[in-house]
Amino acid sequence: MAAEQDPEGRAAARPLLTDLYQATMALGYWRAGRAQEAAEFELFFRRCPFGGAFALAAGLRDCVRFVRAFRLRDADVQFLASVLPPDTDPAFFQHLRALDCSGVTVRALPEGSLAFPGVPLLQVSGPLLVVQLLETPLLCLVSYASLIATNAARLRLIAGPEKRLLELGLRRAQGPDGGLTASTYSYLGGFDGSSNMLAGQLRGVPVAGTLAHSFITSFSGTEVPPDPEWSPQLPGCSPGTGGAGLPGSGSETGQWRPAPAGSGDPGRLPNGGGPGSEVNVIGIGTSVVTCPRQPSLGCVYKLVSVGGQPRMKLTEDPEKQTLPGSKAAFRLLGSDGALLLDVLQLAEEPPPRAGQELRVWPRGTQESCTVRPAHVEPLLRLWVQRGQLCEPLPSLAESRAFAQQSLSRLSPAHRRLEQPAVYQVALSEKLRALVDRPSARGAL
Repeated sequence: MAAEQDPEGRAAARPLLTDLYQATMALGYWRAGRAQEAAEFELFFRRCPFGGAFALAAGLRDCVRFVRAFRLRDADVQFLASVLPPDTDPAFFQHLRALDCSGVTVRALPEGSLAFPGVPLLQVSGPLLVVQLLETPLLCLVSYASLIATNAARLRLIAGPEKRLLELGLRRAQGPDGGLTASTYSYLGGFDGSSNMLAGQLRGVPVAGTLAHSFITSFSGTEVPPDPEWSPQLPGCSPGTGGAGLPGSGSETGQWRPAPAGSGDPGRLPNGGGPGSEVNVIGIGTSVVTCPRQPSLGCVYKLVSVGGQPRMKLTEDPEKQTLPGSKAAFRLLGSDGALLLDVLQLAEEPPPRAGQELRVWPRGTQESCTVRPAHVEPLLRLWVQRGQLCEPLPSLAESRAFAQQSLSRLSPAHRRLEQPAVYQVALSEKLRALVDRPSARGAL
């Protein structure tokens, strides 16, 4: 999957898509002789977006492409040399020229998975200097993608399963990269297609669209088509479908007329376009690509282990305290397949077993509880091991189908968009003990 042979890889593989302070820290690790020290980071969010009870994990495909294509070119190193202190040892830049991610391992939730606060979306391990440099780009690639996918999933829940949803927000997006990301991951989250042709070309997103008001107002209504058989149809739209802001409501004269409703507030989606008509295609632009209710998911990338020793961030704000150590995550289910809770435990602990009683500590509480799952699902899968892809990445369409399957497993109380029930994430007894033990508390 070399970047030069892959248009998607070229789009994502920009090694300087990072903050200056990442390079400054890399220099500090190198000077301290710690560049190759084994380290592990976790990428997660602290609160579900939009006041909901769930998020959809997205962006893994882009992260894997970025990691596997990561290589600093001469021009990149020359630029770093121009912004780092002038007395920087030239040997550091030689080290950067040889840098790649051949020692990096990535575990992650599959794209389209339900994700909850504190459960890692990604676990990234490898040489300290390299995995530190990956912090900003991985956050950039995961946070917005997951936010868009979640926003799209919520809009799909509002619209219901039958209506077609089209993303029409490219002109309102935060730049071309933001537009491509929004078109890609709104499709993953449940939209049926996008007007963005680049998303169709690069990502395989089905393309469809409407027309501008200028096209309608350019006609006086008296024009006669040169071919009487010609009828006003657009790709992806057919006469008689109706739609919010879309053509196709039609008339016997064949003239175009403005559709009955525009792509305004998605919380007030139209139910119909007039007597005898029904809106079954809805186009949404600004409200999906800009996520106006919450423009950032707030993902973080935190060190949990270095040199084989757990590390933990301490803070007066309990919400920002991190969980130390390399971890595994499991989803516990009842006999009817209902989701009970997610549990985090240390990687060395034996996994929970179906039918076996388990004592856990729900986050945010001081009391333990006991659960006996009928089924146990491991959540984090190994995608990249020491730079090598471990299994084929699902296609975007496959991840979209998986996302809809994942959402269908949520209870109505957790799927509710306003004041939903909180889905519980708990710690194993051993992980809870490590959090409480002073010796586990590493660098602040």
